[in-house]
Amino acid sequence: MSTAAGAKVMMLGDSARERAAMPGRPSGSALAEFEQVYRGNFDVVMAYFARRCAEPQIVADLTSETFVRAAGAFGNFDPRRGSARAWLFGIATHVFAGHCDQAANGRDAVARLAQRRALDVDESEELAARIDAERAGRELLGRCARLPELEKAAVELVDLAGLTSKEAATALGVSSVALRKRLSRARARLRKEHQGDG
Repeated sequence: MSTAAGAKVMMLGDSARERAAMPGRPSGSALAEFEQVYRGNFDVVMAYFARRCAEPQIVADLTSETFVRAAGAFGNFDPRRGSARAWLFGIATHVFAGHCDQAANGRDAVARLAQRRALDVDESEELAARIDAERAGRELLGRCARLPELEKAAVELVDLAGLTSKEAATALGVSSVALRKRLSRARARLRKEHQGDG
């Protein structure tokens, strides 16, 4: 990862590696495997949060928290149950739900200020550009607002995040058949609304 915005989250890489190397956790190959998961999915996880948040610091914090949690739980990750990307999106979904809960209860600002490392100017500008780059994704999510939650999540994970239907089903805890049906229904509704607008 060579981006300035990635620097903040790369700092968690040391923390993540330390967590993965804690007693009772395999080291060596597991650390290398987690590093691959981290590097291969950093951008898509950050984009997930950039579609939801307009503040660079929050995007960076939520991305960091997702990978710290993933590092702590990596010993329990079972690739036979789904891809690492699907597993990470499951974690990211929980992280964002917790963030929304904290924000709704007014605890978010205090918790974030107590635990965060402030972004420098370059990091903040780069994250602002990433957030701006997700504008079309935010617009699509806005169009999905009236869809049931599962359909909205299916559209985002498959059409925006690039997960396969199987990966999205794993991340959302539903069967692949149910996910494909919901995705098809959501796309049909969106097309119908779009044709009605035109």
